[in-house]
Amino acid sequence: MQTTTKEDLLLRIEDALSSVRPPLVVDGGNVEVVDVTDDMCVKIRWIGMCETCSMSAMTLRAGIAEAIRGKIPEIERVEAVNGI
Repeated sequence: MQTTTKEDLLLRIEDALSSVRPPLVVDGGNVEVVDVTDDMCVKIRWIGMCETCSMSAMTLRAGIAEAIRGKIPEIERVEAVNGI
C-alpha cells in the first residue's frame, strides 16, 4: 500500500521550492515542476532568465535539489529538462 500519492509529493515539492523561488524571481527567472517519476526523480523546467543562466547547474544542485531532498528525503534525484 502506497502512503504517499503523486499529488501529495507535488504539494510537498512546491512547498520546498517556496524557499528558493524568491531569488530566482528577483533575477527574472523561476522553476516549475514537470513531473515526479516512479523512481522518485523530480523533473524541473527552468523558466525565464534561468533557462540560459550559467549558474543554473549549481543552483539545481545546491539550491533546488537540497531544498527538495531536505524536506522530502524519499526523492532520489532532481533533474532539469532544459537549460544549460
